[in-house]
Amino acid sequence: MRLMISMHAFFFFLPVISGEENKATLLELGAVEPLTKLLTHEDKIVRRNATMIFGILASNNDVKKLLRELDVMNSVIAQLAPEEEVVIHEFASLCLANMSAEYTSKVQILEHGGLEPLVRLLASPDPDVKKNSVECIYNLTQDFQCRAALQELNAIPPILDLLKSEYPVIQLLALKTLGIITNDKEARTTLRDNQGVDHLIKILETKELNDLHIEALSVIANCLEDMDTLVLIQQTGGLKKLLSFAENSTIPDIQKNAAKAITKAAYDPENRKLFHEQEVEKCLVALLGSENDGTKIAASQAISAMCENTGSKEFFNNQGIPQLILLLKSDSEEVREAASLALANLTTCHPANAKNPYESHSHQMALIFKDATKS
Repeated sequence: MRLMISMHAFFFFLPVISGEENKATLLELGAVEPLTKLLTHEDKIVRRNATMIFGILASNNDVKKLLRELDVMNSVIAQLAPEEEVVIHEFASLCLANMSAEYTSKVQILEHGGLEPLVRLLASPDPDVKKNSVECIYNLTQDFQCRAALQELNAIPPILDLLKSEYPVIQLLALKTLGIITNDKEARTTLRDNQGVDHLIKILETKELNDLHIEALSVIANCLEDMDTLVLIQQTGGLKKLLSFAENSTIPDIQKNAAKAITKAAYDPENRKLFHEQEVEKCLVALLGSENDGTKIAASQAISAMCENTGSKEFFNNQGIPQLILLLKSDSEEVREAASLALANLTTCHPANAKNPYESHSHQMALIFKDATKS
């Protein structure tokens, strides 16, 4: 049977397929399979329109499943070639972004060499192409092999460039992607060498970008695990800014994530020493006074980690222990548990915190436990 679809038919398809019911109808009518053959049509207009249709259709789960079975990934990736026009790039990358939400498609995209053209298109002049490409890359980064491949493709610089975009959705996807890939040490080094930390600190300093602050903080949290990066942040004044930002923020998730970042980094003794020099204890004590239970828990856990440092233990004797004792009265079991652990760590092997200067604290704790027993 000859495949005959006119230009008029394409223009009829495009507005019709925007609704989910119409996508399902086209699937039932068997339109998907003949349309896949047009992705490699010699006529550029036919190829372009077919790509546009699949960019939209691929948001439907049943269509995704059929496209995997028909093995069209290679044909879609071919549309990302540099010589193709921007509109083809837009809808081919949209198709891949939709498809990449599922594991099998992720594998197919990687096996057919889709990552390299997606990284290249991060520099596209078209914001839709950038958005679709970074969204697809973000989905792919859930796979360890993809993260390693991204490092080989030197993808971090173009992803960092997306942080300068005027479109928040592009910035957010870039940060989410960086949040995953910077779990790997090599990626953290590359980010540091490309002034990525400066970009992240600037985002935190910009009030108008407060929708991006939580994600930016997640990337910084990963970076703080590297001593070299932490030293760089400290030398450029970034650590002071970060602690001040966390202490003064009115967004619980930001304060909680900042405390979690300190906890992760504080497992390293050199990091603890540097944090102590930057008076991180003041920030953590302030966070204990948050109204948010998650922040109180995270701050207590950070104190537990920091009290491995003798100087920090001495600081918390006068500031921190009284607040932690009060948290033992919390209605939240998780808060009480985190506070108890922090107190235990603060008093372990530290007579100054557990004996004479601590008499009033011990008395308060005894009263609290007595009240808890009664109730």
